[in-house]
Formats: sequence, C-alpha cells, structure tokens
Amino acid sequence: MSVKTLIAMFATVVATFAAPTIVHAAQERPAMQTATPKPTKSGHAAVNGVNYYYAVYGAGEPLLLLHGGMFHTEMFGPNLTKLAQSRQVIGVDLQGHGRTPLGDREISLVDMGNDMAGVLKKLGYDRVDVLGYSMGGGVAFQFAAQHPQMVRRLALVSTPYAQDGFYPEMLPLQAAMSAAMAEQMKETPIYKSYVAIAPHPEEFPKLLDQMGA
Repeated sequence: MSVKTLIAMFATVVATFAAPTIVHAAQERPAMQTATPKPTKSGHAAVNGVNYYYAVYGAGEPLLLLHGGMFHTEMFGPNLTKLAQSRQVIGVDLQGHGRTPLGDREISLVDMGNDMAGVLKKLGYDRVDVLGYSMGGGVAFQFAAQHPQMVRRLALVSTPYAQDGFYPEMLPLQAAMSAAMAEQMKETPIYKSYVAIAPHPEEFPKLLDQMGA
C-alpha cells in the first residue's frame, strides 16, 4: 500500500471520528478561535520532563478535558464552549500536541496518564471529573487507574481499552504512521492545525514517528 493511499485512508478515518466542526476548525484557525471561549487562565506546567500547556475555561465543578491524537484542546470547538458554561474546564495539550513540546521522551499513554496527576496538582486540583476523546481517552483511562482518588467521574469517548477494540482497518494505519508521511500531509487539516500553534513545527515528522511507534 502506498504512502499516498495510507494518508487518504487516515484522513477519512479522522473525518469519520471527528465532528465536522473539528475538521473545519483545524483548517481555518480564525474559525477555531471564534468557536472556542477565551481561557481565564493558561500557561505551562513542567511534569516528568514534559512542559504541558494548559488552559482553563469557565467556572464550576472542575472537568479535565483531553483531546484526540494529532489535535489539541481547541478541537472540541462548540462543545468546549458549551461545557464551559457550567463547568471549569481544564484543557491540557498532550505531549507533542498543540502548544506542548514533543521533547525527547517516547509518547506513552501510561506516562501521560501519570503526568496528568502532576499537572493537576500544580494547578491546585485534588479531584476532578475527566472526559477523554480517542487518545485522550486512553490517557484519561490510565490516569483514573493510577490515581483513582483524583478522579470523581470518568467519561471515555471513542476509546478502546485494548488493541483488539480497534476496527481492524485502523491497525495498518497506526502501524504505518511515520515521518515518511510528513511531506504529503502538509495539505491536511492535521498538519495545518499543528503548525498553527506548535512551539516547534519542524518536529512534525518526529511526532509522526512517535505516534506510529
């Protein structure tokens, strides 16, 4: 199977699992900014060698919101706006995503799950609800398993807990993701969304290698 075919399949999967508003937001940064509220607080929290970007929206009971792979917190668009009307939403850009640098550590759901406890403690939260989408759901699942005392309620969206929970068609895409796709992905919503805010856009090929691994 050619790289071009794999990219086309991957783009189709993203379009299927992500809401149309998410894909449009990734294509057009001004629209994305309009669709999401302005954070009341934002910054970086260094935990276990990763300098995580966070943004806090709204007021109310705290809700940790974790995005899907290859995107960032703003992917939730109008859903983030709706949640922030009644909750204090803590969005964290996962390792290598959004405004969080990739660094030298391998990407691991187990490690990132543990990192979320460190981020929340630095921000002064003892216990939160957690909502994770796709890869963010995997991180949320690990966080809840490792630090159950910090998680009041857990919601997982489009998140399998084991590899055999994926559609079989997804597995070749995951295995084939690598830096070899980088050049041909430059016209995709994923790449455009990444370079719009990434601290080191030149690391996109390295991110693809890490995600494939």
